Amino acid sequence: MFMGEYRHTIDDKGRIIIPTKFRDHLGPSFIVTRGLDQCLFAYPLSEWTQLEHKLKSLSFTKADARAFTRFFFSGASDVEIDKQGRIRIPTNLRQFAKLQKECVIIGVSTRVEIWCKDLWDQYSSASEEAFNRIAESLVDLEL
Repeated sequence: MFMGEYRHTIDDKGRIIIPTKFRDHLGPSFIVTRGLDQCLFAYPLSEWTQLEHKLKSLSFTKADARAFTRFFFSGASDVEIDKQGRIRIPTNLRQFAKLQKECVIIGVSTRVEIWCKDLWDQYSSASEEAFNRIAESLVDLEL
């Protein structure tokens, strides 16, 4: 399981250090793709395979399913961790997530998310109030 929040910088070549705690679970290579909320999702190969099977089961006759599958897979890239614990994020993914210098890497259960620091700060700030409301409704569901 991935959890925690780490702050790192991305260099001019598009490389970012993956926290040691995450490297062990991601493996030497893993998949990075466009995520939701303008961040990147990173999946270990085993988790990516499960997700791929679920997405394949969506009906290709439904426009929403086709659009989501295209968006998700067309942005996917296989990355490898170098000897310094870094990955190189492809240009198209850096542009999508607005990654320029300061970044935040967070663990979200089965995946890792990579955020532009400013976007993460905005998202966190806006979500804090909603979090309390959502938590109250989840208590009703006995979670």
